[in-house]
Amino acid sequence: MSHGHHHIIPFQTLTKVFIGLVALTILTVITARLDFGPLNFLHVPIAIGIAVIKTMMVVLYFMGLKYDNRVNGLTFGIGTIFVIVFIVITLLDTAFRGDLGNVDTETIMDRQREEQLLQQREPDPDALRVAPGAPAATDSAATADS
Repeated sequence: MSHGHHHIIPFQTLTKVFIGLVALTILTVITARLDFGPLNFLHVPIAIGIAVIKTMMVVLYFMGLKYDNRVNGLTFGIGTIFVIVFIVITLLDTAFRGDLGNVDTETIMDRQREEQLLQQREPDPDALRVAPGAPAATDSAATADS
């Protein structure tokens, strides 16, 4: 099984890719220092987008995948899709990290028992009603204290 000839990438192409990588790195630093106001959540997606472009430039030109066997390109593409899916799932998880602090040790049964006890302690609403012109109902606990 013999390998085909290796494609020689022209120096001018490699120089252009290098300049593009430096420019994108500068763009990454500039966007990291910008204040987007209410859109500050865009810092991470912009940085990831620029990093993906730089990665593609390195893989296609410096690693020669553009001129390589298509199966290698397919393997790289499928791997990239999996990485993107895992990163997106991880970034979605960051929206719910604050919810971990609201965990309580009480069970539902404990809460229901407490609620029943509170309802038993509440006075009867009819005993609290005072008819106009009628004397107020006396509380047995209040008369026992006096």
